[in-house]
Amino acid sequence: MIMNSNSEKLTKKEIRQVFWRSCQLDSSWNFERQQNLGYSYAMVPVIKRLFKNDSRKAKAALKRSLDFMAITPQLSSLLMGINAAMEEENANNPEFDDSAITAVKTSLMGPLAGIGDSLIVGTLRIIATGVAIGFASKGNIIGPILFLLLYNVPGFLLRYYGLNFGYKYGAYFITNAEKTGIMDKVTYAASVVGLTAIGGMIASYVQLDLSGIKIGSGKFAEPLTKYLDMIMPGLVPLAVFGIMYWLIGKKIKTSNLLLGSVFVCIFISFLVSLF
Repeated sequence: MIMNSNSEKLTKKEIRQVFWRSCQLDSSWNFERQQNLGYSYAMVPVIKRLFKNDSRKAKAALKRSLDFMAITPQLSSLLMGINAAMEEENANNPEFDDSAITAVKTSLMGPLAGIGDSLIVGTLRIIATGVAIGFASKGNIIGPILFLLLYNVPGFLLRYYGLNFGYKYGAYFITNAEKTGIMDKVTYAASVVGLTAIGGMIASYVQLDLSGIKIGSGKFAEPLTKYLDMIMPGLVPLAVFGIMYWLIGKKIKTSNLLLGSVFVCIFISFLVSLF
């Protein structure tokens, strides 16, 4: 890490601001990039502190912070801490490759969301609800109070300690990665992991039901989807994603794509019903 008398360093004030702002992550959720606005809002104190004398880097950092974000809110501060540490290195080291910031953030976002959704949303929330229902069903006011405490106290602890751990770990990670010369390998591996996660999401969450369209006649008629899956499993989701990706590349707004998809699906369903 390159340090000099003019080095920019985050203080406890910025870390506290990131912590409190992380609590508003889902307040501006949107269909296009989900939590990106809340994430960017949380990172603003960091960017303003580190790049107050470099408007070019400040603009680039703000643009990075507006990338797609989908993560369990209680674990978001861990990613913010790592992001802050990498931005700090970027501010002080002119040779730092800022594309690593996006790569690391993208690669960690999916795994953290999976862990957080399983442990917090799928486990902690269920336990808190079960305990609260036992009291609430008897008319005891302590029921909803217990739910709020059991669900939110661990969440705030995860936010606070996750942020500090992420910031310290991020700085340690960057320093040692540069000393050993593995930053390029880490960036490449992170990109591969991120793309792999996106590929898995396409196969799992992108759906287009073509079972109503059949090939053949009588009892030998088979759904078109069956033949397409024989060619390659997940071919239909891949084709849909490819078309959407191409249209986005043509600068078509995602809101228009969403509405267009609804109308196209309704039209296809209408045509299928005629046969």
